[in-house]
Amino acid sequence: QVRLVESGGGSVQTGGSLRLSCVGSGFTFKSNCMGWFRQAPGKSREMVAYILTGTSGITDYDDSVKGRFTISQDNAQNTVYPQMNNLQPEDTAMYYCAADTLSGSYCYEGAFSYWGQGTQVTVSS
Repeated sequence: QVRLVESGGGSVQTGGSLRLSCVGSGFTFKSNCMGWFRQAPGKSREMVAYILTGTSGITDYDDSVKGRFTISQDNAQNTVYPQMNNLQPEDTAMYYCAADTLSGSYCYEGAFSYWGQGTQVTVSS
């Protein structure tokens, strides 16, 4: 049974940093896509970043977080870590980890079929 558990959310002031984590179980990190999405109140869900696990380690970021967020992996621990720096009030949202457990060579938003419960990030000005 696939399970994703996020942690690391919290409240910070503008310019602060947070490091989220997502531990996956029930599957093995091997050339599969791990993504992070967020949803703010009254807004639709948006993909923030993804990483293609394994030796590839290919990452991509939404323009709104490029240069501020970095996603990394620990395949031995089946964990991905988005490091979020220079947080802004507009980053306030519920952040969700998502997985596409099938091995592949690229990631796309529609491929994610498993979701975590979410972790709240709040940035105050």
